[in-house]
Amino acid sequence: MTNVTRLHHALPLSPAINLAITELDSAIAKAVDAAKADGLPQGLVVSLLHGHAQMQTTIMVTA
Repeated sequence: MTNVTRLHHALPLSPAINLAITELDSAIAKAVDAAKADGLPQGLVVSLLHGHAQMQTTIMVTA
C-alpha cells in the first residue's frame, strides 16, 4: 500500500496508537490479499469492507 497518503491528527498520536493503526492496516491488507488469492470477487471484498465501515460510522454517530 505504498500509494496511500497518511492523514495526521491535529495532535500528535501516541506510539501505542500509531502501532495499533499500523497493525490494523497490515491485517486488513493481508486479509484482502488472501481473499483475492482465494478467488473471492473483488466486488464482494469491497462490499464487505464498505458494510463494516458503514456500521462503524453508524455506531459513532449514534453514540
